[in-house]
Amino acid sequence: MAAKNQAGQEGIKIVAQNRKARYDYEVLDSFEAGIALVGSEVKAVREGKVTLKDSYAVIQQGEVFLQKVHIGHYSPASRFNHELERPRKLLLHRREINRLHGLADQKGLTMVPLKVYFKNGRAKVEIALVRGKKFFDKRQDIAKRDADRAIDRALRGRE
Repeated sequence: MAAKNQAGQEGIKIVAQNRKARYDYEVLDSFEAGIALVGSEVKAVREGKVTLKDSYAVIQQGEVFLQKVHIGHYSPASRFNHELERPRKLLLHRREINRLHGLADQKGLTMVPLKVYFKNGRAKVEIALVRGKKFFDKRQDIAKRDADRAIDRALRGRE
């Protein structure tokens, strides 16, 4: 039996998460996509040198590209290293790209990466179709989280 990771799934190792995305945006739909990486990028991702802050996905000429994802240098690669924030192609089926293209054209929707992980040895990214939250939505989320914490503390005190 294979070992389960912290997410409770077999064969998945989460490398980076974009936690701020769930705070700033309302997630409408999410997709799993492969990432086209060069050798030194794969090794840097395995070391966890990935930052998803301020990154997003765009559709150009019928293909989806990940923009502004920072993948740090892999030190043993020396002069054969990669560019840190180059556009990276996402590997999706044509029907998924067409669906994303149709949905992303709607007013106020964008695509952002939620997490980067390895699934059975292959680098994957979870991209989500999102809509920006208003300030009052964020306040409601904070109030709900605080209430949930208070309930958890109360329940823990009884046991």
